[in-house]
Amino acid sequence: MTVAALRLPPPAAAPSGRARLVGAAAHRCSPREAFGWWCSQLLLTRSGRTRTTAAAAYPKMARPPILSVALPSDTGRVLSIQSHTVQGYVGNKSAVFPLQLLGFDVDPINSVQFSNHTGYPTFRGQVLNGKQLWDLIEGLEENQLLHYTHLLTGYIGSVSFLDTVLQVVEKLRSVNPDLVYVCDPVLGDEGKLYVPQELISVYQQKVVPVASMLTPNQFEVELLTGLRITSEEDGLTACNTLHSAGPQKVVITSALIEGKLLLIGSHKKTEEQQPEQFKIEIPKIPAYFTGTGDLTTALLLGWSNKYPDSLEKAAELAVSSLQALLKRTVEDYKMAGFDPSTSSLEIRLIQSQDEIRNPTVTCKAVKYGS
Repeated sequence: MTVAALRLPPPAAAPSGRARLVGAAAHRCSPREAFGWWCSQLLLTRSGRTRTTAAAAYPKMARPPILSVALPSDTGRVLSIQSHTVQGYVGNKSAVFPLQLLGFDVDPINSVQFSNHTGYPTFRGQVLNGKQLWDLIEGLEENQLLHYTHLLTGYIGSVSFLDTVLQVVEKLRSVNPDLVYVCDPVLGDEGKLYVPQELISVYQQKVVPVASMLTPNQFEVELLTGLRITSEEDGLTACNTLHSAGPQKVVITSALIEGKLLLIGSHKKTEEQQPEQFKIEIPKIPAYFTGTGDLTTALLLGWSNKYPDSLEKAAELAVSSLQALLKRTVEDYKMAGFDPSTSSLEIRLIQSQDEIRNPTVTCKAVKYGS
């Protein structure tokens, strides 16, 4: 509807002469007349006169469609349940912006909200519980807002919250059976657990079977499969073990094997076929960064959506993008006069938009068995 074709309904029950004339004149009018009529009603309402007439004059407005649902992007609509920090880039702060740059509508739910990540001397904030998470889901459902193409989960700190996440998966798939669930099973790293021990069995028995893509690191793969990863063959065996439990795509995002830092990927396209498996050697950067795992999983989701049948292509783009961002981060710390090898670093996410949107492939995948 154009402005020139604006039609306003008359008051439902104009009680007196002046109000009736105003309502009749407003029933079909020019934009300028319409604007003047609305202003006069607003002034009358604020002054206390003809309050009933003004209230009745407002038509019952139809709720506009949610455009991300009615006119979905070519990529999709992601519900991302992860941690959040006010300052810095971990969890949702590390994942949402890159996915938006890659064309997704992203709705974040923050499992925790902290002032900063927990590597700082102190942090403060709040932790969302399972009931609060479900309240948000019910609010979305009541307004018919639960149609998502992807669910992304990261750090989850309690069994009760993880159990609620499983209910969310079931609920979202009741709305969209084709929902892609990308799970980063954040359990720990380098032999150190970040979460209570009891979460491991919940991931093993309940989460892995419903995930579409799983993105653990080396330590997390060992916890989930019970296998020790000391060789590339061990990594491939672990991927096969996880495939047998459910996920079609498994990416071990980082594994230190024989002095090399590797990403190992595996895509089981059908039940009958053997999975297509590959590795990418990741150049080592002499620094430690926060938020890189969350970012890697987000990039894998984004590029896998663009290349659904080529996990190796998606991984090449994700790793190459990440490497460019980390190099920029190191250079910027050096420019600021800080030795980047002496402490964990906050990634330069906003400054690396071009590397996220259009990465140059610098890290190539090598297929196993080819």
